Amino acid sequence: MSAEDLSREPTPDAAEDNAFFPSPYSLSQYTSSTTDFDGVQHKGAYTQGKWKVLMIGAEERYVLLENGKMFSTGNHPVEMLLPLHHMMEAGFDVDVATLTGYPVKLELWAMPREDEAVVGTYEAIKEKLKQPKKLSDVVADDLGDDSDYIAVFIPGGHGAVVGLPGSEAVGETLNWALGNDKFVVTLCHGPAALLAAASSKGESPFKGYSVCVFPDALDEGPNLEIGYLPGRLRWLVADLLSKQGLNVLNDDMTGRTHQDRKLLTGDSPLASHKLGLLAADALVEAARAAS
Repeated sequence: MSAEDLSREPTPDAAEDNAFFPSPYSLSQYTSSTTDFDGVQHKGAYTQGKWKVLMIGAEERYVLLENGKMFSTGNHPVEMLLPLHHMMEAGFDVDVATLTGYPVKLELWAMPREDEAVVGTYEAIKEKLKQPKKLSDVVADDLGDDSDYIAVFIPGGHGAVVGLPGSEAVGETLNWALGNDKFVVTLCHGPAALLAAASSKGESPFKGYSVCVFPDALDEGPNLEIGYLPGRLRWLVADLLSKQGLNVLNDDMTGRTHQDRKLLTGDSPLASHKLGLLAADALVEAARAAS
């Protein structure tokens, strides 16, 4: 059967009423068994063992849409695991946190099963994904002036739009990172979490920053037409970031990445490898400077 013969109707998720996975056709267009990974550039470059990366994962499986249907989602495995692969291979350990300490949810239907870098990284951190830290505990106990975290990493996948953008703990973490000259690395729908940095009465500390993010036009158009989403999102990431004063650089999905000060962003799963390279470069340089 050719891809054109596949159904464009979202696939029901039997675990939840009125919930849906992407359609068979959309998966044929958006997923593959491998990625564009072709190696790391800083293998073993950092050996001192102090600096770590804090990853904030999505713990919610379902995104409620305008029409009352739910999209069965989570973090995109490539967007999570490929950047992590670069940072871990460079020598940085990773701590995983979610809002309440519940396990991280992944879009396993997007797992590139023949990609050794992605699958190997998944196996390496699987236990941390199943038993993450509670983010508010990390904020209380681990984000002082002497923190061991050199970067905060927020992977994408539509699951990142649930909970993270309005979380006080996410906002505190991001403001800590900005205030302590740490890196923030995020891509695709992950930049939705940047919305949490703005206080209820003040402007975003990321106002004036330039970012790459998943294009709203795809969520409003092709993702509906090919059955990737079973309905329209109730709000759009690039739109709200722009309203907070951030400059969204892209309106398409090409794998673009960008660094503005210590904020590193990418536009989609296509940016995962390049963002990993960019992050590893930045973290290794910063760790060397700190020592």
